[in-house]
Amino acid sequence: MSTRSPDPVGRRATIMDVAAAAGVSRQTVTRAMNGMTGISEVTRERVQRLATELGYTPSRFAKGLVQGARISVGLAIPDLTNPYFPAFASSVVEAATQRRWNVVVDDYGHGTASGLDAVARLAPQVDALIGYLGEHSDEAQAMMGRRPVVALDHPDGGAAGNISFDYPYAARLAMDHLVSDGRSDIAYLDSDQGGPAASRGSATAAVAAEAGIAVTRCHAAPSAKAAREAVDALLRSGVRIDAILAFNDLMAAGALKALQDGGKSVPGDCAVIGMDGIPLGELTTPELTTLSLDLRTVGRTAVDLLDGLLSGSVEARSPAASLTLRHELIVRRSA
Repeated sequence: MSTRSPDPVGRRATIMDVAAAAGVSRQTVTRAMNGMTGISEVTRERVQRLATELGYTPSRFAKGLVQGARISVGLAIPDLTNPYFPAFASSVVEAATQRRWNVVVDDYGHGTASGLDAVARLAPQVDALIGYLGEHSDEAQAMMGRRPVVALDHPDGGAAGNISFDYPYAARLAMDHLVSDGRSDIAYLDSDQGGPAASRGSATAAVAAEAGIAVTRCHAAPSAKAAREAVDALLRSGVRIDAILAFNDLMAAGALKALQDGGKSVPGDCAVIGMDGIPLGELTTPELTTLSLDLRTVGRTAVDLLDGLLSGSVEARSPAASLTLRHELIVRRSA
């Protein structure tokens, strides 16, 4: 007997699907999946193989239908040392807790680890997943089977749902603000990573080209220390700049420090704009102008979308499962 593996992000496989495919009772599937006695080894192996092909797991979500167990959601994030991600994680936990869901967090930003490593660790424990997975969202969804994945900041992936950010819109906000302030020698302080870094950098370059503005682009790791060193090198090179747009607020904070060390006044000699809107920006000197995301909205949107995918009110990979959020320009003293 053979079975065809269904769409991995379609309707969640049930114990009855496995029973029908194997030609056995629900009780036999329960015995096979839980290592119980009373069935032959041949039947056990056949049921377990078909369960794998169908993407069925006796998850907390399924058990909750009769036992009252909570849904367990995995949260894969790349770097808890970047204040953006704890703030985002907090917003997800807040929205999930309101539904009485559990959240299991995996910080994969260590060494050569990737989002896929986090999914491998989370998959045996959770009923669904939210994460910054980059180019691994397709593989993450395949690994999770029928259990939905909501991927952030990678709109072209194959996850059941995705949330992206309108970087061209954000870049226009920043460029319009700088140009209206008389800035013409603008540097973009880019991250040296792929994924969101490439999206933000490409959007900035395209918007600048549309406006006829030549932008000096320099790269650094997405940290305050690396950004400080990169801007210091830029200043020593003699390149004229009167504004810096940074990949994130951490890098913008490093740029502020480098300008101060170089004897430049902000915003007099050089304006600085960051991106993300983390609370750090209110503590820098001067306070940081930033392209801000409402992180509570981001977290709540991710959980709402996941809820729709789990309940079936949102179809996987449908237009309703692909959402775009926008930044807001928060003007403070740095620009």
